[in-house]
Amino acid sequence: MTAVPEKTSHSVSQPRPNYLGVGGWFYAGRYSIERYLYILHRLSGLGLILYLLLHVIESGIRMQGAEAWTALMALFTSPLFKFFEYVVFVGFIFHALNGLRLKLTELGFFLGKPAQPVYPYDSSLKRHRPLTYALMALAAILIVLGASSILFK
Repeated sequence: MTAVPEKTSHSVSQPRPNYLGVGGWFYAGRYSIERYLYILHRLSGLGLILYLLLHVIESGIRMQGAEAWTALMALFTSPLFKFFEYVVFVGFIFHALNGLRLKLTELGFFLGKPAQPVYPYDSSLKRHRPLTYALMALAAILIVLGASSILFK
């Protein structure tokens, strides 16, 4: 006969299921700028994957002949597609520089010296926040320069 464990007052409770789903990607609540950059990084990554798929499809049109290719290229010179080209450029610049920031942080750069975990805890996020601001400022400069090159030809 096996012994039945007794219930204690400090038993482990069941974890709550995630009710947020995909909406949890967009809920940043009380989080800092890094959380918003994380959300934008995911969205820009998904957008770049979509662009890559559309680019492969667009390149496949060339197999349908010169007339189809010429018609498609004429469509791509419209202002709407110039705007979409700029959106892809913005997504690429942001994703690349934010990815650089994430890799530098993951490798331990800009985190500062280890400190004793004394309450209130000093967040390591504040230690690499200047890197965040610098790379996002560089992204903003490149995005503005890209606008002058792409949109105002």
